[in-house]
Amino acid sequence: MKLKVTSLGQYSAPRRLAIFVLILLLLWLPLAAPIYWLVGDPNWRSILTMAMLYIEFIVLVGFWAQLVYGQPQIVRSYGLEFTGKNCQNHLAGLAYGLLTVITLLVVEGWFGWLGWHAPQPGLTKIVLEGMAIALAVGFAEELLFRGWLLDELQRDYSPRAALWANATIFATLHYIKPPEYLLPHLPEFPGLLLLGLTLVLAKQYGQGRLGLPMGFHAGLVWGYYIVNTGQLLQYSGAVPTWITGINGNPLAGVMGILWMAVIAISVRLDTKN
Repeated sequence: MKLKVTSLGQYSAPRRLAIFVLILLLLWLPLAAPIYWLVGDPNWRSILTMAMLYIEFIVLVGFWAQLVYGQPQIVRSYGLEFTGKNCQNHLAGLAYGLLTVITLLVVEGWFGWLGWHAPQPGLTKIVLEGMAIALAVGFAEELLFRGWLLDELQRDYSPRAALWANATIFATLHYIKPPEYLLPHLPEFPGLLLLGLTLVLAKQYGQGRLGLPMGFHAGLVWGYYIVNTGQLLQYSGAVPTWITGINGNPLAGVMGILWMAVIAISVRLDTKN
């Protein structure tokens, strides 16, 4: 049995990924099904089932790496280090991501494309709530995409091919939603693709550590959550939404895509130096 398990390491990356996901789903579904039956609130249902799925993912990754590759402590090799340097990278990425959102919106406001509202009561709660959500999203998605998935791709492909495959899969998986969601949100794809590229480059810039991409991802989510949930701005309609961001998402507009392109190029150039 051990021989058969270790032979999975000789399979191609797509086959390994498919087998891993299949095992994960087979382990998750028997536990998630009762939650769907017993929990009436859709929000809590989603939170509980996704949390369970991610916990199972973390556990399965450890067994997978040990049995298939003979690698203990695989999460550390993904770049998840609890070190001072990684914490510094995380804080720098968090600030950089937050600043990216703020500067983009400030420039659009300067052009007269949006106006700012006075902060409403409860903004402090929104800021803290947004930070908690953003940190969780940044941690979970970066360990998944720039940790496990990137590692699997780099075992078979060149760094350039793994970079583009990782970013493409990252952007595509954001569209596992009901059919009515897909068409209105398709314009977000280029921005998500650029974000995926930037996050891989950020990991390279951080010498393989996940602190920088985790922080940058969290900073983007945090900034968007604050201005959106806090209702801090209103687009003027002076230019079409395909410039400022369709559905209010800055990444789904030309300005957001240009912003991400500049960041991706700058990180790429810094990585080469």
